[in-house]
Amino acid sequence: MAYQYKMKLTPEQIDILEGKQGSVKAKVMETIVRYGDMFEATELVPVTHGEGHLVTSFGLSLLKPVYRIMDELIEAGLKVKEGFTADPRPNDIKNVDCSLLDRILYTKILYGKQAAYEEQLRKLGLKNDESFTCTCYYPEIGNVPRKGDILSWAESSAVNYANSVLGARCNRNSGMIELFGSIVGFVPKFGLLTDEGRKAKWKVTVNTSRKPIPQILGSAIGIKVMEDVPYVVGLDKWIGTELTDECKSYLKDFGAATASNGAVGLYHIENVTPEARELGNALLEQDYKEYIIDDEELERVYRSYPVMWKQPEKEGTFAFIGCPHLSRTQLEEWANRILEGLKAAGRKKVACKTVLCTPSPIRKEFEKTAKYAELRKAGASVTSICPLMYTSNPLTKSRRLMTCSNKLRTYSLARYYKDDELLAIITGKED
Repeated sequence: MAYQYKMKLTPEQIDILEGKQGSVKAKVMETIVRYGDMFEATELVPVTHGEGHLVTSFGLSLLKPVYRIMDELIEAGLKVKEGFTADPRPNDIKNVDCSLLDRILYTKILYGKQAAYEEQLRKLGLKNDESFTCTCYYPEIGNVPRKGDILSWAESSAVNYANSVLGARCNRNSGMIELFGSIVGFVPKFGLLTDEGRKAKWKVTVNTSRKPIPQILGSAIGIKVMEDVPYVVGLDKWIGTELTDECKSYLKDFGAATASNGAVGLYHIENVTPEARELGNALLEQDYKEYIIDDEELERVYRSYPVMWKQPEKEGTFAFIGCPHLSRTQLEEWANRILEGLKAAGRKKVACKTVLCTPSPIRKEFEKTAKYAELRKAGASVTSICPLMYTSNPLTKSRRLMTCSNKLRTYSLARYYKDDELLAIITGKED
């Protein structure tokens, strides 16, 4: 018996649901319709930015149902017509130090299906082998939606950035749902796809004496508002009103923290982000709540982060920088700071294993520079993997990982440090 849908469907959508374009596509459409009905969507709307982005980029051996579904889609001749990008690969034996046991765990046990899974992704529309990154919206990657575009994405930080900084429209979908939406070309209209769903339930006032660290400010807001939309005032004093590279990098890290420490899929920054510039206070719901953030509040949030190491009194041994992936500007800045810090400390080598994460196209261009050679000589490395996937290896739990990423801190045992604090450890300034 055919599924008895609740929402309004067009004749084309009904035809797909009834199997007139194949039984497999009908199952894909039914999944999308059921998903929409669950959230009381009124209708399905066309995906206007056809390039998808998949959150599931890793060939984890346990994901057998995913591989079966992928095979079924491929056998039916289905794919994402305009192609898609995907989250980062899980490991990089060349650029991230691995013992023999690490290599066995990553390539044979944890991610033993990686090569086969990537072949499935190619057949379904993966753009190319340079497409593995959580920051697909960088110009070097090219998956850049326009204001008002409807997307079918799932990666939380990418959805957050696309909604907020680019003004596109996308819900925080789950893995596979984003692929299905991209294949059929329709997504349910609810939540952040609606004008009402994009209004802010919180007015957050930034009242600090200095520029807030984006990772901590985003964390504070995410913890407070959870999945609601915040409207942030006072931040433009510190980041300006133009979406420069520096401002976009700030908002990328800020947004990732709101999405991981809470579940924020959209934020508005007064005088900065597209919808806030266009609509201003009209984005606030009538009965909005208020949250004031000052220096003391940011310090309270920072001090609340737990240290999850088995031996918290010891020093860290491994630093990850770039979750989400660093932009080219951020990569250059970190390289300069590390090299200058080592020179000031009278050291030739970093004091701990240090890995900078950035998309493959940016990494490959950076590898051609003298700065990269200096960085490698100093003992640091550059990779395009996902640090979160690296930490899935149980051997990493004893390595006392450090990071300046609130996202990585939230989803792993890595200890969070402010940028300057982590730099001091890396360059041995604290010795």
